[in-house]
Amino acid sequence: MPKLLLTLFCLLLVVSCAQPEARQPVSQSSGSFVNASVSRNQKLVAQQEEAIKAVIAKDTSTTYTASENGFWYSRTKTDSTATYLPQFGDRLIFDYQVEDIYGNVIYPKAQISPRSYVMDQQELITGLRQALKLMHAGESMTLLLPSYTAYGYYGDDNKIGINYPLKVQVDLKSIEPQSKNESNN
Repeated sequence: MPKLLLTLFCLLLVVSCAQPEARQPVSQSSGSFVNASVSRNQKLVAQQEEAIKAVIAKDTSTTYTASENGFWYSRTKTDSTATYLPQFGDRLIFDYQVEDIYGNVIYPKAQISPRSYVMDQQELITGLRQALKLMHAGESMTLLLPSYTAYGYYGDDNKIGINYPLKVQVDLKSIEPQSKNESNN
C-alpha cells in the first residue's frame, strides 16, 4: 500500500509540474487602429505645414529654406569666413529662444540660454539638433518646426502643449571640436 501511495504521489507531482498550454488571443487586430492613427497623423502634419507656409508667405522680408529634415529655416546672420560645421561629439555653445510660430515668446532667451550641448550625444529636439549641424560658429538662424521635429505628441510637460509647432531663434556662439574636448578631459 505505501508503494501505491508513493507511486500515486509521484504521478500527481509529475502531472502538476507539466507546462500549461499557452492561451490563444481572444481576438486579433485588423490594423484599423493603426490605419486610423496614421491617417490622423498625416492630417496633423498637413495642417501644421499649411500653418507654417502661411507664416512664411506673410513674412515677405525673410527667405526660408525647406530642410531635408522636415523644418524650415532662415539664416539671419552668416559668417562667410567660417568653414567648420559641427560634427559628432563636438561641444557647442548656443543661445536660443522658443516662440509659437506666430512669434509669441514661450521661453525667452534670457531664461534658457546659454546652452552647452555635445553634438548627437545629448538630448535635444530634432529640429534644433539638425539645424545646428547646418550652422557655423557665429551664425544665427530662425527655425520653423512642425511638432514632429519639436516636442511632438508629448509637449514639454510645461509651457508647450502636444503637437505644437514652434519658431526657434538660435545663435551658435562656438564650436569646440571633439578632439579638443578629449584633450581637456
